[in-house]
Amino acid sequence: MSKISAQHILVDQKFEAEDLLKKLESGEDFGQLAKDYSSCGSASDGGNLGEFGKGMMVKSFEDAAFALEVGQISNIVQTQFGLHLIKRTN
Repeated sequence: MSKISAQHILVDQKFEAEDLLKKLESGEDFGQLAKDYSSCGSASDGGNLGEFGKGMMVKSFEDAAFALEVGQISNIVQTQFGLHLIKRTN
């Protein structure tokens, strides 16, 4: 697949990312957590990044996103922007 869609939550501290991962694992809504906690501009849209292809995102983020199955949530992914939790949406 040449393009995928994803949501993400961006935080600065590892303890924040770990806490959010626990909330997600217990069934809390990804989009709502993104709105409440993400420091990215996409937070107001539930962390929705829309569609993107290879070469459009930072490599570690892209590698993690493309490795996910639809609906799957990543472990914590570190980039120069901070710590991400990624959910593939298509």
